[in-house]
Amino acid sequence: MKALYDAIFRDIRDNIENGTYPYQSFLPSESVLVQAYACSHNTLRRALGLLRDQGYVQPIHGKGVRVIYQPTERASFTVGGIESFAETSARNHLSSTTEVAAFEHVVADDRIARSTGYAPGDALVYVERVRRLNGVAAILDRSYFLAEQVPGLSAEIAGKSIYQFLEHELGCIVAMGKRAITVERVTMHDQELLDLDGIDYVAVMTTQAFNAQGIMFECTQSRHRPDMFCFRDTAVRSTV
Repeated sequence: MKALYDAIFRDIRDNIENGTYPYQSFLPSESVLVQAYACSHNTLRRALGLLRDQGYVQPIHGKGVRVIYQPTERASFTVGGIESFAETSARNHLSSTTEVAAFEHVVADDRIARSTGYAPGDALVYVERVRRLNGVAAILDRSYFLAEQVPGLSAEIAGKSIYQFLEHELGCIVAMGKRAITVERVTMHDQELLDLDGIDYVAVMTTQAFNAQGIMFECTQSRHRPDMFCFRDTAVRSTV
């Protein structure tokens, strides 16, 4: 059951982040955790698998599961995972707000198609949001959603959490994301909407999100003030 293994994952993750399970320590044994969470071994292993995939732990054969997470000074946006802005802000213990700067229905032309991966003629919903962290306008999100996949999406919802709406109201399963990260010069639009304090470049993460049917329902370009963020991924060397 996703709700159970996800809840276990989040609880162990929180205990790692708050130091209950410090760096280089071992988690309690599988049998202890199964008893503590009143779950099956398979459910616990799914939760531990998520922790491994996100760089929190590393299973050590014959010894247990070692904590390899170390806190960072900057807010950390995990490249390998899919989480909402609200979830990332909460994980980093930051106060966050969202301001909707634009919300409109558009049809993909050749330019939009080239930059997003949609087909020319696709009906889209364009949403532009300014993300504030601890009062600082730090991120500009420019998103195109496939209109047929987000019925009922409104500017009011966009100002709260689109992913909460997708998952809890529409029953959408967010299955996979493909991302690219670049560094670009700031534009006049960036300067108008972000608190850049003279910084002349932004870190840009472009995400294509796919649902459980393999349909791309979102393409978002997130333009970040670079001195406030680090981007983290977890890589495993193949033994094949």
